[in-house]
Amino acid sequence: MDESQPLHQYTLSMHHTYDAIVIGGGPAGASSSAILAEYGHNVLVIEREKFPRYHIGESLIPFTYYPLERLGLIDRMQKSHFVKKYSVCFVPPNGRTSQPFYFFTRYDRETVAQSWQVLRSEFDKMVLDHAREKGVEVREQTSVKELLRDESGRVIGVRAVTQDGQEVDFHGKITLDCTGKEAFTTVRNGWRVRDPYLNKVAVWTYYKGSRRLEGVDEGQTTVAFVQDKGWFWHIPQHNDMVSVGVVAEGKYLSRDGVKNPKDIFHREVEENLWIKDCLSVGEQVGDYFITSEYTHHARHCGSDGLLLVGDAFAFLDPVFSSGLMFALKSGVLAGEEIHKGLVEGDLSPARFTEYARVLREGVENMRKLVYAFYNPDFSFGQLIKKHPDAAGPVTDCLSGDVNKDYSVLWDQIRDLVPLPENMPLGEPALRA
Repeated sequence: MDESQPLHQYTLSMHHTYDAIVIGGGPAGASSSAILAEYGHNVLVIEREKFPRYHIGESLIPFTYYPLERLGLIDRMQKSHFVKKYSVCFVPPNGRTSQPFYFFTRYDRETVAQSWQVLRSEFDKMVLDHAREKGVEVREQTSVKELLRDESGRVIGVRAVTQDGQEVDFHGKITLDCTGKEAFTTVRNGWRVRDPYLNKVAVWTYYKGSRRLEGVDEGQTTVAFVQDKGWFWHIPQHNDMVSVGVVAEGKYLSRDGVKNPKDIFHREVEENLWIKDCLSVGEQVGDYFITSEYTHHARHCGSDGLLLVGDAFAFLDPVFSSGLMFALKSGVLAGEEIHKGLVEGDLSPARFTEYARVLREGVENMRKLVYAFYNPDFSFGQLIKKHPDAAGPVTDCLSGDVNKDYSVLWDQIRDLVPLPENMPLGEPALRA
């Protein structure tokens, strides 16, 4: 930099132009950028943090296999120390475990049916490093402050601030919002729509050396119920660590005026005998965390020059661990469609109608299963007892095979409890 040149003049003179700008380096941003760079496009990822960084959401469901395969990461995952996961199990408060839903009853045990429990700091860095290897430029510790628009309102890039406080404009043919639950552009555009019912609070921590299952069940995700349709997750990780947390209505967790996350957590441990037994050995490690798990949706998938990917497009209640699958799947779909648009010279909003339809179909299918789960009059055991043929479709949906016709399953569940109608959301915002 010329020391005689004023900083503001230097900033304005810096021109950074890319085929695509990606806000956020998590799984959605890393996967979409890796696909685009693989095709030879010039891609910038802007990430406000320095990886590795902590993140919750540590369980992969089976159909995460396909985006990982497209990204070329299966071999790396198979050689990793991440705990292998073959099933999910539901446990009532009395602690009597049910028959697990084994994914290999429906899928190939060596590929789709074998998933992983990951440490997100390691997994997310692996995916972002993979994007770098493909040629993506990654700028960490850089925060996007606003979108840049032309006279017509089309998004043409972003204004960001670097770690040293320098303001820089980056221009791109398209900008991807991959900012996760924060949903940078969704909130600023007024597109966020809260789900009318799925509004929970989560409190969690970690244990080392606690009791865990053995053999094929060692990596099993366990969903253990507490009162009022609250539930614990129990996710075994490597290095003898376990992620364990409780999710329920905020008014239930804070009853009797209890507000401290540690106090909330340990009170709820007493509400499920299986969880209590598992945590009766070993030691609690690190902090206690608390956050809202409010399900939200975007009214639009994007607009001129802008596309939403991952949780920025839709964040669904975490009970069935669908978040990472949706993030990676949407990232791959976005990367493929943007590549076609760059080649054809057409990145108009209408181009992404099918992208949005596919993602909304998947979200709505999983959302119906989540709604049923939270209804006090519903249980999977009751469903399968009444409709034995429902076991396969339930396992399919829990596995992440969400883009298929489940109308028969929904009718069977409606024999027991009501289900929500699809929310008319996700279409691209078109110019008037």
